[in-house]
Amino acid sequence: MAVAIRLKREGTRNSPYYKIVVADQRKPRDGKFIEIIGTYDPKKAGENYSIKLDRADYWVGVGARASRTVGNIMTKARKVVPA
Repeated sequence: MAVAIRLKREGTRNSPYYKIVVADQRKPRDGKFIEIIGTYDPKKAGENYSIKLDRADYWVGVGARASRTVGNIMTKARKVVPA
């Protein structure tokens, strides 16, 4: 089974909101998923994402591939220094 870390679209028309999910690559974009590991809100200013990096690293370690957007979010989250 090929596993992907990708975005699942939610929200209304013209007001998208995404959940970062781990899903089988063959399932539809908004279909069944294995685990929710974060959120992404493109309409929000500033830090518009939250992600559980420990879970993302686990899934990447067992062979999951992140989409381009999720990969960028993971990179940004690693650069943020916790206060």
